[in-house]
Amino acid sequence: QVQLVESGGGLVQPGGSLRLSCAASGSIFGIAVMRWYRQPPGKERELVAAITTGGRTNYADSVKGRFAISRDNAKNTMYLQMNSLKPDDTAAYYCHASTMTGGYWGQGTQVTVSS
Repeated sequence: QVQLVESGGGLVQPGGSLRLSCAASGSIFGIAVMRWYRQPPGKERELVAAITTGGRTNYADSVKGRFAISRDNAKNTMYLQMNSLKPDDTAAYYCHASTMTGGYWGQGTQVTVSS
């Protein structure tokens, strides 16, 4: 079992920045890939970014050049640095961990981009 807790969401003006964190606990040594997803109001959940244990990353086209995913293995924490935020980035953001035995979700953190 893996437990994930997100933090760092909030209200920010367009063009601003936020950093989300996802703290993992439990059977963390089984985690292979960690991902950030988001679910805008009234829309389906979508993949934002992913990072492997080796540090390889990939991003959705809509966030390339603005968002950066990283992980601190010593702190068992994954981050999402979000810059140049747009109103379209408004969503509930979720972290996800993939292991050999299944996938785990956090409870989500709300990001609202509005003036």
